[in-house]
Amino acid sequence: MDNVTVKPETRNHKGFFVQEASYKLMGIDRSGWALICVENSCQYVDPDNLESAPDVEDALD
Repeated sequence: MDNVTVKPETRNHKGFFVQEASYKLMGIDRSGWALICVENSCQYVDPDNLESAPDVEDALD
């Protein structure tokens, strides 16, 4: 899906800070949480804390 980054001091649905990195947005569930994944790790976060990430392939062109 889309590549996204998280805003500084973003917390997941359990209240833990999420590492600032580039994630894949997998979707938004019925309760309104966005599922983001990096490598083999996924987390639920508030979609308002997501920003579009520049595409790595576009940066290389």
